[in-house]
Amino acid sequence: MGNGLSDQRSLFPSLLPFQSLHIVILGLDCAGKTTVLYRLRFNEFVNTVPTKGFNTEKIKVALGGSRTATFHFWDVGGQEKLRPLWRSYTRCADGLVFVVDSVDAERMEEARAELHKITRLSENHGVPVLVVANKQDLRNSLPLAEIEETLGLSELGAATPWHLQPACAIIGEGLDEGLQRLHDMILKRRKALRQQRQRRKR
Repeated sequence: MGNGLSDQRSLFPSLLPFQSLHIVILGLDCAGKTTVLYRLRFNEFVNTVPTKGFNTEKIKVALGGSRTATFHFWDVGGQEKLRPLWRSYTRCADGLVFVVDSVDAERMEEARAELHKITRLSENHGVPVLVVANKQDLRNSLPLAEIEETLGLSELGAATPWHLQPACAIIGEGLDEGLQRLHDMILKRRKALRQQRQRRKR
């Protein structure tokens, strides 16, 4: 199920070729990362097993109106023994998608530690982060305000743009909206970096 180029023309007939954005999907094991990836890839729920290494898909996505973008997603395993490898995948990333299980209150502090660890790496300085609060459809899911506080999103720093998106990966609810926000943050960062380079040349 990896290394595929999704052909979504039937869903998004106005798509045009576009330079792909390097996006890394991270999070603790069982948060729903691979479910997010394959909901986006196939537009349907796919039964998954814990990722032992990584899955990768290049997917064309409609962002509203006539805007489209191609995202090259890297879904990396979230087991504790695999997390030291995250750094290898996030080098040169345009954006990060960090998936959390909204029901798993006991591991939210662990998720916080891993999120802050990866975003504080020098090579990830300023890289936009989309935090996907998965399983928000379940009755015992934590409210967004509590997830935001527990994850310490306000402590990521002014240089790290982020957006917290409620979602249900099984049916895809919230994913398109989240990707649109991530895309907007990436474009804004690119513009700021371009302006910085121009000022240095003067």
